[in-house]
Amino acid sequence: MSADKQLIMLSALQHYAYCPRQFALIHIEQVWAENFFTAHGNLLHERVDSYEAERRGSVRYERSVAVISHQLHLTGKLDLLEIEGKPPTRYFPVEYKRGKPKLEDWDKIQLCAQALCLEEMCEVTIDEGALWYWQVRKREPVLFNDALRNTTLAAIGGAHGLLASGKTPMPTDKKIRCRACSLMDLCEPNTFRRDHSSAYITALFTDHIQQE
Repeated sequence: MSADKQLIMLSALQHYAYCPRQFALIHIEQVWAENFFTAHGNLLHERVDSYEAERRGSVRYERSVAVISHQLHLTGKLDLLEIEGKPPTRYFPVEYKRGKPKLEDWDKIQLCAQALCLEEMCEVTIDEGALWYWQVRKREPVLFNDALRNTTLAAIGGAHGLLASGKTPMPTDKKIRCRACSLMDLCEPNTFRRDHSSAYITALFTDHIQQE
């Protein structure tokens, strides 16, 4: 990637994977709004960040670990990094999330991107990590296989491309996601979905060209 690319926060990849319009509203238009879900998520991360590093047996537990990838132009913090062995022989990132495990990959993409940053920084290969969900109070193992890595790299490329364009896309077609989004009132997805003026103008222009 070119050196002039802007650094993207790891957490922003989850925004992009969830809804590119949400990503653009937050990271291009710089708008934000709290709701119950975001407030609860912030509280959860504050609790996680408040714990100090510790060691249990051969494993060291580091919290709020800052990482960066100069190749992928990513930066951010890991909620928890388990480091086994001395010198380290295994790195295991853990991301804390509210709610419960999801069928979609957007949380896994954020976690995989964390692993990609660690791999670049530490010159290692990381095979797996975990997502810890508040609602079920347990870890969901995540394998960093080729499919997830490719999906994550595609999301990173898409986020960089959208950021470079400076344009906010139309709302997602997956309307159910809008209900849990703190930006719903600012986004006004239904208004944009009902607004067919641009399609109407495009159709008029196309008809005009065809008649000439």
